[in-house]
Amino acid sequence: MFRFFGILLLALLLPRLSPAQPTPLNATLDGYEYPFPVKYLPLKLEGQTLRMAYMDVPAAARANGRTAVLLHGKNFFGAYWRETIKALTAAGFRVVVPDQVGFGKSDKPDMHYSFYQLAHNTKRLLDTLGVPKAVIIGHSMGGMLATRFALMYPGATEKLVLENPIGLEDYRVGVPFQPIDQAEATERKSNEESIRKYHATYYPGGYPKAHDEWLLPLAAQTKSPDFAKVARANALTFDMIYQQPVSYEFSRVQVPTLLIIGQADRTVVGKGLIKDPKVLAAMGQYPELGRRTAAQIKGAKLVALDKVGHIPHLEAFGQFRDALLGFVR
Repeated sequence: MFRFFGILLLALLLPRLSPAQPTPLNATLDGYEYPFPVKYLPLKLEGQTLRMAYMDVPAAARANGRTAVLLHGKNFFGAYWRETIKALTAAGFRVVVPDQVGFGKSDKPDMHYSFYQLAHNTKRLLDTLGVPKAVIIGHSMGGMLATRFALMYPGATEKLVLENPIGLEDYRVGVPFQPIDQAEATERKSNEESIRKYHATYYPGGYPKAHDEWLLPLAAQTKSPDFAKVARANALTFDMIYQQPVSYEFSRVQVPTLLIIGQADRTVVGKGLIKDPKVLAAMGQYPELGRRTAAQIKGAKLVALDKVGHIPHLEAFGQFRDALLGFVR
């Protein structure tokens, strides 16, 4: 009887204790389970032996012989593509979802990060998996990477899909320069509250509780003794985005392209550094940026999603799925 009441008391207390104090997660999210099995590609970059994590999910229906690659955003990791993976595999696609070096379950080296190198790593992964050509789908920072991949490897890019990509404008024009050490110092101060405040800006209709699934692992990393690795990688990849625009090269994209643009998105990388209200108001205008980019890419198709923010595949999955499948099929 005593044991029964003890278990009952514990059950009543657990809901109060667990959300406030997430179990720390290290730099490579060890102990955090992804929706599909994770494998690793060994790499050697700048003399460092590294591992690049990825999911390789086979078609769940009759295989169509095609592969889709999903490229995550800066403040995310491959697992947040879960429902998109299910939709694509149900449509017969093999789906490859890498965590880029510096993100998710991949290693976080202190090195020079470039979209060229990340695209090269992704191509090496596809070569290793025996995938000669794929539909390349990128969200947010993944859209910048997907664009660079399509420019570097047009023969390996069957189609290109850009979901609310950052980099549709050159942030150097309006965002003041920030030294890497300064960015790193800011990153080291991150906690659940600051991460939650930033992620809330992705949703014009208010932060959905379901998004905690993708936020809490990042918050748990701030509790880890090796969070310094994550903070350093975050600062270095911020500098990559700032220093390496793709906005001047969209006219060079030669593959069929779809832009899915949530019209309520106002994301600007480095927004907090902008002091001039007029400059801030002129940036992050995704309706105009989407139209301009679609006009620059020959034959591009634009799907505008009204009242949707930065992450259509989470906020408006049905609309995102229909646009995506309608294009890739």
